[in-house]
Amino acid sequence: MLRNCGIEVECPTFVGGATVVAGPVRAPKPIRFGDDFEFDFSTYTLRRCGRTLKLERIPTEVLALLVEQRGQIVTREHIVERIWGKDIFLDSDNSINGAIRKVRQVLKDDPEQPRFIQTITGKGYRFIAPVTDPKAPRAITASKLQAPVTELPTVKPPRSRRAMVLAISILLMAGVAAYLKFHSQARPAASRGRLMLAVLPFENLTGDASQDYFSDGLTEEMISQLGDLDPKHLGVIARTSVMHYKHTPEPLDQIGRTLGVQYVLEGSVRRDSDRMRIAAQLIQTGDQTHLWTREYDREVSNVLAVQGEIAREIADQIQLTLGDIHEPAGSAGQPALSAKAFQAYDLYLKGRYFWNKRTAQGLQQAIEYFQQAVNEDPEYARAYAGLAESYALMGGYTGLPAKEFIPKARAAARRALEIDEQLPEAHTALAVIAQNYDWDWATAEREYRRAIQLNPNYATGHHWYAECLALQGRFGEAFPEMESARQLDPLSLIISTDYGAILYFSRQYDRAIEQFRGVLDVEPNFPRARMLTWAYAQKGLFTDALAETEEWRRRDDSPPWSWAMIAYVSGRSGDQARAKLALQQLEQLDRHHAVDSLAFAVAYIGMRDNEKALLWLEKACLEHSSSLTAIKVDPTYDPLRSDPRFQKLVRRVGLAQ
Repeated sequence: MLRNCGIEVECPTFVGGATVVAGPVRAPKPIRFGDDFEFDFSTYTLRRCGRTLKLERIPTEVLALLVEQRGQIVTREHIVERIWGKDIFLDSDNSINGAIRKVRQVLKDDPEQPRFIQTITGKGYRFIAPVTDPKAPRAITASKLQAPVTELPTVKPPRSRRAMVLAISILLMAGVAAYLKFHSQARPAASRGRLMLAVLPFENLTGDASQDYFSDGLTEEMISQLGDLDPKHLGVIARTSVMHYKHTPEPLDQIGRTLGVQYVLEGSVRRDSDRMRIAAQLIQTGDQTHLWTREYDREVSNVLAVQGEIAREIADQIQLTLGDIHEPAGSAGQPALSAKAFQAYDLYLKGRYFWNKRTAQGLQQAIEYFQQAVNEDPEYARAYAGLAESYALMGGYTGLPAKEFIPKARAAARRALEIDEQLPEAHTALAVIAQNYDWDWATAEREYRRAIQLNPNYATGHHWYAECLALQGRFGEAFPEMESARQLDPLSLIISTDYGAILYFSRQYDRAIEQFRGVLDVEPNFPRARMLTWAYAQKGLFTDALAETEEWRRRDDSPPWSWAMIAYVSGRSGDQARAKLALQQLEQLDRHHAVDSLAFAVAYIGMRDNEKALLWLEKACLEHSSSLTAIKVDPTYDPLRSDPRFQKLVRRVGLAQ
């Protein structure tokens, strides 16, 4: 047993012995290290001065592995294989970074000057503290690690997987909806009068890591189906936030507080070639009462028959228990999907996985998967919407001119809506194109509102609409809209970051710094949060601003905007020599691949050359740079605001001073 936030939970048994490097050490007694720390391999418990310390399961297992191999480099690949197994569909970078961070927190270890866990650049980690075991090797020093890019394994789903997942999710939804309707009079007050529910990741009990895809698909379908059930009275937490708990289980009351939910749905799935068994339970987070439990044992050989049975049952239950609440989409029987359609669904989910990373490389990989999906199924509207959203964001994340991506984004969005006008994602894609490239703010607002109308539980719709309002200076409307996004997806890094951006645009620099810093503490490789540099600069904290920019440049292979930031901050601080060197680097990059003209404009603003800044702003306007949308509210442009030429530019972007 180990302690998880003070609650004892069962820990998996590891196979191996002292002679096997990858296996655990059979320690006859606890290992002692540092200031009275003690790790007990027999119970996987960390103590200090005899007191058990709270450490979750995954960080505990990572610590155990590092202590076992003390003095040796433990690669990230070794950690993934040991903790999660081979060929698992997992964001291993975030998972490992999070586990190491939690171990360091409980040990009070400084990653810059480590006493216990040392980062080895490009390789992995090493436990360096002396231990009471006389056989422990001596510690060796090393520097920081730069995380490798996570690659997705190719997983081929069974022929009828999506239909099976959708069918079971509908049946589960009926039971959850029936309970919530029956108990609605006694429900606790929720934000805006709604119940909030989280669908925790369904646990894969097959013993086959490749089947994680099936359990993840069931989780996502349940979120979608429950979210569509009755958005006015039931809010459902978005996938990004709940997947945080896939490999880091926490007590349900803590999950309830973190996500702001009164109920969680959790379950498991076990599947073989002929049958599947799915268990699900609805739990009240306050007192952890199990309110509703059900098991589904079905043959999978004839998925159409299963869908017919589920369709009849769900229709009856909606009519009897939910009254006038609309019947969820997909409740009627559906024909079996072709092999190509299943492959397209598989590729679409992989595209969404990389889209959520919100990095230039992640968006490029997302585009590749979405394109493969539409090649497999030319009628797949959601994949076209994914393409549109990815292309629409590429300019902002790569620093390249938007004109390279927007035509592709527009074509994909229109194609998605030709196939399915009711698709919220396609409407948000059209909205962001109208906003960032056409500067048609009325159309953007109309499309955002349409997306939210179609799915009030669509966190991205609320998120992007909040940005739209903030860019127009309508902060009184923007903050409540962003709060809606945060309520639906409270652990989303991009939503947290863009909340910081709105704080920055509204001149709340201290709060913005705190928000950006919090995101980078969770994920140091999250580039959007490097807006922290601008907040530091507006506060006059130029040393901190430069340090942040240099860190970003080191981690992300010198992206164009990092050089623009260095030029801007150096110029603001009076270091014109350094600013000119950074500008030269930007010019060199531009000779190889066109750089967003706005990057040059910002560099010249910092260097106090307003004439050249205005020339580059004019060029950025002609290019329809997506970053120009912040021209009205970004403090960076304050030195130009009194110039009539700048005021004319603001009007051309569709914004009044």
